[in-house]
Amino acid sequence: MDNCRPNILFIMSDDHAAPAISCYGSQINRTPNIDRIGNEGIRFNNFFCTNAICTPARASVLTGKYGHKTGVKTLDDTIDQSKHRTFAQILNQDNYQTAIIGKWHLGQDDVSRPWGFDYWSILEGQGSHSDPRMNLMGETREFTGYTADVITDLSLDWLNRRSADQPFLLMCTYKATHDPFVPNPKYLDLYRDQEIPEPENFEDNYENRAKAAEMSTQRVSIMHQKHHLPEFPPDGLLPSETKRWNYQCYIKNYLRCVTSIDENVGRLLDWLDRRDLSQNTIVIYTADHGFFLGDHGWYDKRFMYEESLRIPCLIRYPNKVQVGTSDLIGLNIDYASTFLDYAGITIPSDMQGHSLRSILSGTRPTNWRTSMYYRYWMHLAHFNVPAHYGIRTARYKLIHYYGEPDGATGAIDQETPPEWELFDLNKDPKEMENVYYSLEYAGIIPELKAELKKLQTELY
Repeated sequence: MDNCRPNILFIMSDDHAAPAISCYGSQINRTPNIDRIGNEGIRFNNFFCTNAICTPARASVLTGKYGHKTGVKTLDDTIDQSKHRTFAQILNQDNYQTAIIGKWHLGQDDVSRPWGFDYWSILEGQGSHSDPRMNLMGETREFTGYTADVITDLSLDWLNRRSADQPFLLMCTYKATHDPFVPNPKYLDLYRDQEIPEPENFEDNYENRAKAAEMSTQRVSIMHQKHHLPEFPPDGLLPSETKRWNYQCYIKNYLRCVTSIDENVGRLLDWLDRRDLSQNTIVIYTADHGFFLGDHGWYDKRFMYEESLRIPCLIRYPNKVQVGTSDLIGLNIDYASTFLDYAGITIPSDMQGHSLRSILSGTRPTNWRTSMYYRYWMHLAHFNVPAHYGIRTARYKLIHYYGEPDGATGAIDQETPPEWELFDLNKDPKEMENVYYSLEYAGIIPELKAELKKLQTELY
């Protein structure tokens, strides 16, 4: 049976937005190696995270569950794998060799360190872009070099040492493209003599939107003040000039980090080719969540807006995955069920995601989801972004910023009162106009709220 079961190479970058991948139509960079996965497999155009922040997103990927089920809702939470089994644990118990190398960000004590892995070498906390300190099977080790290269070196070393008689799961999880966007020195001249075009809504003034958009501080114009750039703007610039300088510094270094990821993805794909393993290996390229690339004048994530919500999902499995694209709604909680399905393992009943196998084979599953649920819990914790939840359908997005009651009095903070946003994605794909109060959409709002309530009831 093991000879027939696929190997799984799961590659996940941090903060890599789909618009910075050329097979997703990027106009600002090229990613030929990542494109190989999409061009030789399937590209999901509507794949989303369920909470656009690192730690909860990673817990959801591993367990196939929403954060309210795993208890991992914020960056400060850790995962108890004795209560919430991961797909790695299940595969490992069914004779898969398993390894995770790179960013973990789910805690490193005895309860939350990686379980179900024969080998693990994980960055300490958030990790650095170069000369990383890593927790290698419980021992702290210091490595020299650019972190993406180190992660790939360790991945290839493990692949070379593994047993050829068993299928493998390798999770290769990069630190890039996370801030402060420090590139490999060899790519410092990339884009130096060109100006990257600003997004069309770079000068968003947040009119016709909930107060949440206006109050957010994840603005490109002030990101240098938060030490989220590898360089500091020159003195004497006007505010408008500082914003444009920040953007060029940010986006060029971000794209330089993407180039390093793409280069290392190529190294992994080439290794599979040389070992004649490409045909029997499922290769996935994804990110933990999306990222604002200057859209709305922002960077970072957290909001349920498209740039933050949407994640790249490229899957290649030659002769088993139909080459093309899918517009069906996929979620990061679907990976776990998909891997177990391909491995011939019964999917646990408490996993909330669904196997993508039918979609990958070219068949639309009956009763596939037509809406998805999202929730961000970290009320005003970072960038002044309020807690919110909502749903997205093929056409509409309904977001509720629900406010947080004072723990002592129960009163709602008047600085962040409950608000609603509704976007018609067909007419307004850039989400520039909140039509929640428009009479034209009065009829659809009760339907969307009913669907929101239905999803909350089912998922909780």
